[in-house]
Amino acid sequence: MRKVAIVGAGMTPFAEHFDLGIKDLIPMAYSEAAGSVDKGLSKADIEAAWFGELATTDGFPSGILADTLDLTDIPVTRVENACATGNDAIRNATLAIASGLYDVVLVVGADKVRETASNTTFWEWAAMTRDNAWDYPLGLVAPANFALHVTRYLHESPATKEHMAMVAVKNHFHALNNPKAQLRYEITVEQALAAPTVVAPFGLYDCTPQSDGAAAVILASEDAVDRFTDRPVWVRGVGLGMDRVMHQHKKDMTTFPPTVKAAKAAMTMAGVTPSDIDVAEVHDCFTGVELISYEDLGFADRFEAYKLVEAREHYVGGSIPINPSGGLKAKGHPPGATGVAQCYELFNQLRGESENQVDGARIALAHNIGGPTAVSAVTILSNDRG
Repeated sequence: MRKVAIVGAGMTPFAEHFDLGIKDLIPMAYSEAAGSVDKGLSKADIEAAWFGELATTDGFPSGILADTLDLTDIPVTRVENACATGNDAIRNATLAIASGLYDVVLVVGADKVRETASNTTFWEWAAMTRDNAWDYPLGLVAPANFALHVTRYLHESPATKEHMAMVAVKNHFHALNNPKAQLRYEITVEQALAAPTVVAPFGLYDCTPQSDGAAAVILASEDAVDRFTDRPVWVRGVGLGMDRVMHQHKKDMTTFPPTVKAAKAAMTMAGVTPSDIDVAEVHDCFTGVELISYEDLGFADRFEAYKLVEAREHYVGGSIPINPSGGLKAKGHPPGATGVAQCYELFNQLRGESENQVDGARIALAHNIGGPTAVSAVTILSNDRG
């Protein structure tokens, strides 16, 4: 397969964009991505596009992207894979270039979760990412869904709610330096532990906010990279993993098998191991999910994620900085945009241009988990082609 690189990336701030619609957010993200291409980019260079989006645009997603960006002469494919949507869109686009089909493509992720102008309500969107035959009628929306896993994890491991609070504190601290983060303020462990309960064991500060936003990346083949930049960020590996949908069919509630599978696939493709990763953007829709994901991604041994937290190794400056952007927890989480936005953040990290720069970062990992913990996507990026 041909090698593939990111040559440009951009994103909107993540926020409650009551005054902006999806047709405003998409061009904002695209414009910044195109503007970041060192040697310039013309729309005529783009041969195809992928649009990661769940269910919150004002109509036909692919058509809205093509129409809004005036890209009606190229194929546009909509990807929807729960909260793994953004990184899965990048995976599909990467494979299309690697196969030789295209040289230059656009990937956009966007969502309006906080408010939509369509008839799709938040709860209708939430139902789309659950099992409607069994789980959803019982009230297993996202907080309750993940709470089942984290409750069992806290029961079987030495981790506590204090460790979850420490994850929240870390992500809020990292978000302070990110001008595009939604929750740019510090919190304390005491505040997190005293916050109102959303669903046990999650308090308010354990949960990601509802967010609107968009992100975009420009991908190019190794044959075309030099036309656009001398500082590409290479897509070294991509992976997607699946699991059973309904909770009564899951074998172990203390791990997310899709993440294990996706990470193995992406790292095998990239030729790296967990110890090679210098910085990661990990799916922290809830703080306990970040803890479990440390183990599933291979950053910590089974039931030992709490040790990374206690030693502050997950901060910028530690051995494995996690979510220097602030993560979903503090940066925000418009589901279709999240995975693309993670790669935007890591593009900047690997070019030495991040507000929360990890010194010497060479290899980075982006991770999403979505649906009723039934799908996960992992992307490995590097500033060398490997």
